[in-house]
Amino acid sequence: MLSGIDLDSGIRMLDDIYKLSKCVQIARLYLEDDDAVNAEAFINKASFLVSNSQHEVLNLQYKVCYARILDLKRKFLEAALRYYDISQIEKRQIGDEEIDEDALEQSLSAAVTCTILAAAGPQRSRVLANLYKDERCSKLKVYPILQKVNLERILRKPEIDAFAKELKAHQKALLPDNFTVLDRAMIEHNLLSASKLYTNISFEELGALLGIPPQKAEKIAARMIYEDRMKGSIDQVEAVIHFEDDTEELQQWDQQIAGLCQAFNDILDDMTNKGIAVPI
Repeated sequence: MLSGIDLDSGIRMLDDIYKLSKCVQIARLYLEDDDAVNAEAFINKASFLVSNSQHEVLNLQYKVCYARILDLKRKFLEAALRYYDISQIEKRQIGDEEIDEDALEQSLSAAVTCTILAAAGPQRSRVLANLYKDERCSKLKVYPILQKVNLERILRKPEIDAFAKELKAHQKALLPDNFTVLDRAMIEHNLLSASKLYTNISFEELGALLGIPPQKAEKIAARMIYEDRMKGSIDQVEAVIHFEDDTEELQQWDQQIAGLCQAFNDILDDMTNKGIAVPI
């Protein structure tokens, strides 16, 4: 009913706060029905108004709605960043609303869950590392699987089944390739973990490791390599995947940083020896 209101009518003048409040309210109601499409339409309208809004409660409600929409649309990494941003709110009283610790913990837990479900690759690894460093995560129910995923360990079925119990329906939905959202995330994670353990592996062995047919293992690996989410190459004649190790590149990067720091220290020492004051 509310969505039928013409908020852009030129007949009556409506202030931006009223329009923003209605757009956010309608989006929240659509989200209660898991309707991400209509919710996004009104959040997009709200996005033009929220940038100039000083109404802290509406701004927070907008952020929560946006994160939930990204989550429902399976844009998990973007949703995780939004949830994590919300979980870091320091104020406990915003307008008339009181922000309790449970709400912030739920947002942090949602950030961890979405990151684990995100496509395996360098971006996901960076977000995982940030979450793992956050001391608050150690109190979460999903912390054990966060720890294993961050350390790039292969996940076994009992661990995956335990994690599945914490997920929402859309996070376990069946995809066109007959994998669920969770299945694909766990297969990609285990494949990336295997790339850190093996120099090369046959399609047959990789399929057995991932619990899927060899042909599907090859297809997933090929997509991850093509999207630059995993370093390696595929030898279809020998039916083997060769993984590339980027340890040498990291060592070179570390050496360059160490060299820069040493050069900087030498400059400071030289300034001190010449009697030039060095600001601290």
